[in-house]
Amino acid sequence: MGNPPPLRYLIRASRFGNYPSRLIPRFAKSAAAAGRQVYMAKETGTNEIVALKKIRMDNEREGFPITAIREIKILKKLHHQNVIKLKEIVTSPGPERDEQGKPIDGNKYKGSIYMVFEYMDHDLTGLADRPGMRFTVPQIKCYMRQLLTGLHYCHVNQVLHRDIKGSNLLIDNEGNLKLADFGLARSFSSDHNGHLTNRVITLWYRPPELLLGSTKYGPAVDMWSVGCIFAELLNGKPILPGKNEPEQLTKIFELCGTPDDIIWPGVTKMPWYNNFKPPRPLKRRVKEFFKHFDRHALDLLEKMLTLDPSQRISAKDALDAEYFWTDPLPCDPKSLPKYEASHEFQTKKKRQQQRQAEEAAKRQKLNHPPPHSRLPPIQQPGQAHPQIRPGQGMHNVPPVAAGPSHHYGKPRGPGGPNRYPQGGNQGGGYNPNRGGQGGGYGSGPYPQQGRGPPPYPGAAGPRGAGGSGYGAGGPSYPQGGPYGASGPGRGNYSQGGSRNQQQYGNWQ
Repeated sequence: MGNPPPLRYLIRASRFGNYPSRLIPRFAKSAAAAGRQVYMAKETGTNEIVALKKIRMDNEREGFPITAIREIKILKKLHHQNVIKLKEIVTSPGPERDEQGKPIDGNKYKGSIYMVFEYMDHDLTGLADRPGMRFTVPQIKCYMRQLLTGLHYCHVNQVLHRDIKGSNLLIDNEGNLKLADFGLARSFSSDHNGHLTNRVITLWYRPPELLLGSTKYGPAVDMWSVGCIFAELLNGKPILPGKNEPEQLTKIFELCGTPDDIIWPGVTKMPWYNNFKPPRPLKRRVKEFFKHFDRHALDLLEKMLTLDPSQRISAKDALDAEYFWTDPLPCDPKSLPKYEASHEFQTKKKRQQQRQAEEAAKRQKLNHPPPHSRLPPIQQPGQAHPQIRPGQGMHNVPPVAAGPSHHYGKPRGPGGPNRYPQGGNQGGGYNPNRGGQGGGYGSGPYPQQGRGPPPYPGAAGPRGAGGSGYGAGGPSYPQGGPYGASGPGRGNYSQGGSRNQQQYGNWQ
């Protein structure tokens, strides 16, 4: 039978008194349905912090889940500094049970299968949502270059990621970015006979060919997602936040124009084209919407958000774009500041709590409107004018005659004048300021650097904390679809750039 399965992660985890609170769940609806759970744990022998992703077996009737098998197979195949590392698979025997069927030792984490990943500090979405966070231009270039380098490596090895988004891009405190969550990933070949599911990629980052029903596609679907991430980093917020598929296509057409057979040959024959075609032609407005971008950034974004997937730029050609070779150059990852661990699920929870607090304050204000503040006092018979001190001259102020109460007009608060006590100021409520901390990104100050290739070799940094990018995805199918040809390079690029015949080592 061989050696027993390794238990060192789970045994150590069971000793954490607050271990359940260190859960790093995926809060997306699809993730909740799939029951994904990622835990932070420590290896007892080396004290190394790792991420344990539990493979759920509850709903499996025919053995090990096929999606997990596919993810494990792909991750065992990929070895790159910008791709998350799968360290091993660990299992634990089920706990001993008493006569009533209850676990004797009470360890509910036993009897499961876990994927062990290196532990990262942040994901890109969580890091960007930190209050006051502003990414500099060199920092954005650094992250984008690492993203494209890792994605190019995947495409060269004929793997589609099919779920590129900020929460699946993990970052450690050494500035290293890694592609994670290969649950929707799929190997593909160069033939054109394969049909794939178009129910992949998170909606805001899903390309138009999938929304129009295409089942034959290639690496270009990942590049559309990269373009959305790129614009989001520069713009400070998602650029295509659709609520459903029709609205998502509408937003794409409003930004990129209505496709036709001239700019996208064959688009009118796609399954759902006639269902979602806008009533009137729309012009492409990418340059108009993002006119505040640097011209090299705008040029690269235009190529990433090309409607025709056959004309969309590849990851290799994107690395060769002028954007990465003009001042300011991408910074060294190790020069980036270190942040407290930030993950998407944490920022989502904070935003949800803030929205709930604001809604509660609005309801409180509607149900109990505050009285007007600083109401004028009511003049009493024979009382001196309240604004004039004794002995002070009255300039152009008529004398106040004794008699009935003197009023300054109809009271603006609820009720009539007799509502208020005689004399004295009325206390009133106030409208509290509901300010908040600003967030988002921007191009802060940065030192000017000389022209030339990036000044450092790429290397993976120390292990860090984990994020939601460890999750798994839904079903996928065999791949077909070509990978576009790449143009010539311009020089050696140790981090993944392709100038002058880039060398990719033994994974070419």
